[in-house]
Amino acid sequence: MFISKKHLSRRTVLRGLGTSVGLPLLDAMVPASTALAQTAANIQPRLGFVYFPHGAVMERWMPTTTGTDFEVSEILSPAAAHKNKMTIVSGLRNKPAESNDPHGIVVGTWLRCVAPNDVSDPAKGITADQLAAQKIGQGTTFPSIEVGTPTGGPCAPGFSCSFGSSIAFPSPDVGLPIENNPRKLFFQLFGQGDNAAERTAIVNETGSILDSIMGDASSLQKKLGAQDIARVDDYLESVREVERRVEMMKSQDLSDVDIPPAPVGIPSNFEDHLNILFDLIALAYQINLTNVASFLMEKEVSMRTYGNLGVTEAFHPLSHHGDDPAKKERLARVQTFHTQVFTRFLDRLDNMPEGDGTVLDNSIILFGSNMSNSDKHNQDPLPNAVFGLGGGTIRGGQHLAYEQNTPHANLLLTLLNRAGVEQESFGDATGELSEV
Repeated sequence: MFISKKHLSRRTVLRGLGTSVGLPLLDAMVPASTALAQTAANIQPRLGFVYFPHGAVMERWMPTTTGTDFEVSEILSPAAAHKNKMTIVSGLRNKPAESNDPHGIVVGTWLRCVAPNDVSDPAKGITADQLAAQKIGQGTTFPSIEVGTPTGGPCAPGFSCSFGSSIAFPSPDVGLPIENNPRKLFFQLFGQGDNAAERTAIVNETGSILDSIMGDASSLQKKLGAQDIARVDDYLESVREVERRVEMMKSQDLSDVDIPPAPVGIPSNFEDHLNILFDLIALAYQINLTNVASFLMEKEVSMRTYGNLGVTEAFHPLSHHGDDPAKKERLARVQTFHTQVFTRFLDRLDNMPEGDGTVLDNSIILFGSNMSNSDKHNQDPLPNAVFGLGGGTIRGGQHLAYEQNTPHANLLLTLLNRAGVEQESFGDATGELSEV
């Protein structure tokens, strides 16, 4: 419960010339002596789906013990500080995603659990994130956002190329495009205008988005208590930092340095690219711009190298390790790096106060892949880890191991229902996982 003498609308925004910026949940948005759950500020759990390609070295992903007294595995070790908000779910299989050409369909079948050629029922092929967008996304500016670093992806013969490059499907055979340009996403989230050109023109004319709304921010601060003032200051500083980094990328990309042509706003450093996209999702969660986000960290059949880790082989060939211990060690090094970058996102969410906890407490983030052993191209068992407590609907702090052939769809059905997206069935699910 919060006590506040002032009451602001949950939809309060700071306005400037040609732009408006939302605010995080403040104490002043909750009437005095009123429980949070009894107000319009009642927190809707955020759903996130973060995909990494080429599966995992499963013996370095899966803990050796189950229950609450498990030891965090090597690949998940960067996230060990969030163990009490981590749920590792082992033993699940996504049978509808299995095929002779796995790379071309595994991204698009991860959240649908229906074979890509099954269009018998328009409701069956909708992905979990898009079901959530229909149910819990309509009260936000963006029902869902789809983000990732790749442009395109592999195509499987006989199937739409969307299955290799899109996570989100609002219908059985139409995948939503992924936004990989941080600058474009920034102005989509925080600017105005019907298209990217108009949003850019507004910002070029008015200068900094934050500069344009600081007058309104100063007026608001006079109405707030000390804790809310500090919270708004921290939030605006976060927006300022993202804005600064986006502007730096623009300047670098438009310079006369003799480098290969690159889209404006996309950094050449892979880790920077991941971080700024994660930061934008975090800000969108924080100010209630969206409740649903999906993130494709890298495409399948990736030829990226990881020189920062001392790994010179391209990612996809390395994933075909042939059980060579040295190759598996290098592959696990890459996979642990992905967890490390993802953990920075978790840290950010956990440092955002909200209600009686943090944004991470009120989130359900699935971190995983639709491939298991990349050398065998199998989908059994999948690497799945859920982070966040869903506003109290997820227990957290446990490793759950299920019998072989338990459908991956059971986990997605469970997460949807815990987030308030009531579903009786989903894909090939046989029921919910009550232990989650």
